[in-house]
Amino acid sequence: MTAARTLPEDNAPLHEDCLDYTPTARSVSLARRRAARLVSAWGHADRAGEVALLVSELATNALIHGSLRGRLIRVRVALTGAGLRVEVTDPRGERLPGIREAGGDECYGRGLVLVDAVADRWGVEPHTVGKTVFAELALRAPEKPSGQAAGRTTMTRRPRV
Repeated sequence: MTAARTLPEDNAPLHEDCLDYTPTARSVSLARRRAARLVSAWGHADRAGEVALLVSELATNALIHGSLRGRLIRVRVALTGAGLRVEVTDPRGERLPGIREAGGDECYGRGLVLVDAVADRWGVEPHTVGKTVFAELALRAPEKPSGQAAGRTTMTRRPRV
């Protein structure tokens, strides 16, 4: 179940997969394995580990911070001419993600730090009900952003030192 979108030609999906999951820990591992398998089948086995990590972190955040009883979490993975995009949609639009510094003894709080380190771009798209958190991996040198659509928040990875 994917919605039709008007995208620039470079961002039109060449392959895409979208599946709804119950918000459980088992679903996170199922989504992670499915995404890695699909990306490999689409000819990008070298990026399967990164996609698996992104799915795992975003789906775990949706499970912990964005789930509601009786509502599903949607995981979408797409291959475009420009790159690979991972999206996780949950019903809690009022709970927006953000990078925070976790204490040395904390078990949680590092997921978006990992996403930020791996993804070329990530952000959140609010909806009337819920939100979609996305992460993208470029398949070629990323172009400079030309502007953002209204209502969309985008984070771009900081340069590595």
